[in-house]
Amino acid sequence: MDFELDSDQQAIVDGIDAVLAAHVDLDATNALGTEGRSDAKLREALAESGFLDLGLDSDGDWLAATLVVEAIARAGGLVDGGAAVLVAPAVAGRSLAGPIALAVQGEAGAVRFGAEARTALVDCGTEARLLSLEPSEKFAVETNYPWPMGRVRVETDDLNQAESLGEGSGARLRDFWRLAIAAECIGSMQAALDTTVEYVKQRRQFGRAVGSFQAIQHRLAELSVAIEGGRWLVYEAAHRGAQAESAAAAAAHVCASASAVFTETHQLSGAIGYTREHALQLWTMRLPVLRLEMGGTHAHRRALARARWLDTDGE
Repeated sequence: MDFELDSDQQAIVDGIDAVLAAHVDLDATNALGTEGRSDAKLREALAESGFLDLGLDSDGDWLAATLVVEAIARAGGLVDGGAAVLVAPAVAGRSLAGPIALAVQGEAGAVRFGAEARTALVDCGTEARLLSLEPSEKFAVETNYPWPMGRVRVETDDLNQAESLGEGSGARLRDFWRLAIAAECIGSMQAALDTTVEYVKQRRQFGRAVGSFQAIQHRLAELSVAIEGGRWLVYEAAHRGAQAESAAAAAAHVCASASAVFTETHQLSGAIGYTREHALQLWTMRLPVLRLEMGGTHAHRRALARARWLDTDGE
């Protein structure tokens, strides 16, 4: 099995990294997250460079689009990368006005990008529905998490009249949503680990860098193994076109690992990691929202069990 990216995939990674390096300013991102706003300028740059539409040319292999979603998260980009690059092309088959909110019919909780969303993709069970949102249908929710969180209020009549994306589109929405969550988690976890490694190289105790202690190295190595294992589950799910079992397996493993990454990186960096003055929280404070989305780890595991052992009718 070849675990190396091919030349085309590497070119995509190099290209998205260049765009992100030119347009992501972590201080500005920190301010946006504090204010509960997304990065409109970054989203515009990604759209102009064609990366938001990459999923439209997937031909059934969604790995390239997944690499872009992972890269956006790793760079700290505060945009709806998962919804725009993966979910919308897979479910709607076209680009949608963004930011894009992903929601479940009948659930009234806050969703990512709900405060600013121009479009919502709603899981209605057997089908997904597409809505264009008016300002009166969305409300910002203030949280300590650096996401633009909000509630989307859609009346039943409006939802019934919204565009149906076809029979079976609900399952496809859920599968690609899981893939997007897992890809965003992997990017955020990798950045959190990298930031922590740099910190323990510089932080000194007893006349030595903290990172030189074997116990610290063991804990960092365990995180690296968990992230790398999750990354290849994500890549496999992307290559398989977000098949239900592989997407659920990736989301379940990655979201479970996200809890450990959150805890360990904050313990190893000390209280400073929780402060807005330190970069670590830009990634770690996104993880709790990501790993609870769609019902969290337990829901992903139930989806994995259903996909593996139940027939299509759920019997």
